[in-house]
Amino acid sequence: MNLDLALIGNCNVGALIDPRGELAWCCLPRFDGDAVFCSLLMGERKDDARGFFAVDLVDCEKTEQHYLENTAILVTRLQDRHGGAIEITDFAPRFGQYGRMFRPMSLVRRVRRLEGSPRIALRLRPAYDYGAGTPQVTWGSNHVRYVMPDLVLRVTTDAPVTALLGEIPFFLEDTLTLLLGPDETVNGAVGDIGRHFLEETTRYWQEWVRFLGIPFEWQEAVIRAAITLKLNAFDDTGAIVAAMTTSIPEAPDTPRTWDYRYCWLRDGYFVVNALNRLGATRTMERYLSYVLNIAANAADGHLQPVYAIDGRTDLEERSVASLPGYRGMGPVRVGNQAWQQIQHDVYGSAILAATHVFFDQRLIRRGDEALFHRLEPLGEKALQVFDQPDAGMWELRGSKRVHTFSAVMCWAAADRLARIARRLGLEGRADHWQRHADRLRQVIESRAWNPERNSFTSTFEGAEMDASLLLLSEVDFLDPADPRFAGTVAAVEQDLRRGDFIFRYVEADDFGTPANAFIVCSFWYVNALAALGRRDEARALFERLLACRNRHGLLAEHLDTRSGEQWGNFVQTYSMVGLINSAIRLSQRWDQAF
Repeated sequence: MNLDLALIGNCNVGALIDPRGELAWCCLPRFDGDAVFCSLLMGERKDDARGFFAVDLVDCEKTEQHYLENTAILVTRLQDRHGGAIEITDFAPRFGQYGRMFRPMSLVRRVRRLEGSPRIALRLRPAYDYGAGTPQVTWGSNHVRYVMPDLVLRVTTDAPVTALLGEIPFFLEDTLTLLLGPDETVNGAVGDIGRHFLEETTRYWQEWVRFLGIPFEWQEAVIRAAITLKLNAFDDTGAIVAAMTTSIPEAPDTPRTWDYRYCWLRDGYFVVNALNRLGATRTMERYLSYVLNIAANAADGHLQPVYAIDGRTDLEERSVASLPGYRGMGPVRVGNQAWQQIQHDVYGSAILAATHVFFDQRLIRRGDEALFHRLEPLGEKALQVFDQPDAGMWELRGSKRVHTFSAVMCWAAADRLARIARRLGLEGRADHWQRHADRLRQVIESRAWNPERNSFTSTFEGAEMDASLLLLSEVDFLDPADPRFAGTVAAVEQDLRRGDFIFRYVEADDFGTPANAFIVCSFWYVNALAALGRRDEARALFERLLACRNRHGLLAEHLDTRSGEQWGNFVQTYSMVGLINSAIRLSQRWDQAF
């Protein structure tokens, strides 16, 4: 197993499918639910393994796979050594119906004979409690039910139920459909329903893509990244998960295995910026609503770095003994201790995201004075903590320092509140927040600048570098023409660049020395080069980063700088956001392209 996987979903559920068409990862009933399909973390498969859904072609010798253009619909073609071939079409239904969005907890698999006399075996083996439990199975003439303590799954099909239950190979003569979802009766012919769902879901995605504002160059890469961001957004609340998976290690044989099926406020800010640039305003609005609800519920203005997709605060972390882990590399974790960490940059992240509500005239809900006053306690909190030690954006577990990026994001909170107040005509509040922004800037420039290194540094009075310093111009703390920005980029290059890639930091932390590059940091570096006028370098490096994507144009969190293999949780929204932002920055303009 590797991360050459495809993502399907409908903004309610998501699933990862391997090159042979095996459903290897899917949490139900939503992104952060039980991993009912979890073979991705099962290690080497044994005969009695559970947690997967495979359509096995007997004597298969060739596979190919692609998305239907501009959709989240996956097509897998398998060919056997006798000339038989089949096509598997996988998707999660999503389309408008009866004035609302139809996005059930369902997956659809359509299996079609292409040529010859292919024999297939259907192996549907869900599990519960992260692979520990085996469901009770009942069936009827056209369905099979998988009864688990907190969930009942039903697959309704026109395939032979006996063959499905016994995993007995049979000749595929035409097309069969499997509707996997909640324990509800399906009214109508399964094949007709599957065909209708496919047509409507195809139409939905192609229409959604048609209204994106994309750059002239790298269109296919940006469209795939945009669809991926959309798939990682949970429609019901607006939360955006960092990734669909838990516990894909950051590098081989490392204990750095974390659960990313939650919403980091920092990540969400970057996602919102990317969606804004693409014109995907509805997804952006839903996330802003999520953030504003989080802020409204924040006692004394205190924000956590990360929340559950329903806004829940307690993400208690535990290890799961029933799953050996990706390639047998555990531990597998559920929950994330980061919810208890102190990360001061979250105040800036929340306010920067909310700023769109006050300035973007496309949005239905616009910011007003009452909303501004709700944000002010977050700004007051930022003023209190900007020069206090925290875990930083890289979530160090065993140490706290005064991190420059955290301080800069607290400055950004005050700076944006001043801009919002001015927009609303609240000159007194604008002056108040501007005075504080100026004060924080003076402290940061005094304590985070290292004249010997000619650079801002990772921590106050420090000498080490981390990749977040590449963002100083992105958040408007430094003008790209400021020589201090060029000096900082040069210091990052010197300390953190390994070949074509940028590490987030290189000093040892609680778990040793980082082994792989953090993919989004290399995109930040591309943007910094472009801001400094080094566009040819930036474009060349961007092309090399694009070449690191898997066959479907998707990126994980980390990259082995020698082999190019991807590691870390998948698909990583941070990485896909980096791709979008760099493409927009570097692309030739439409009006100059012809």
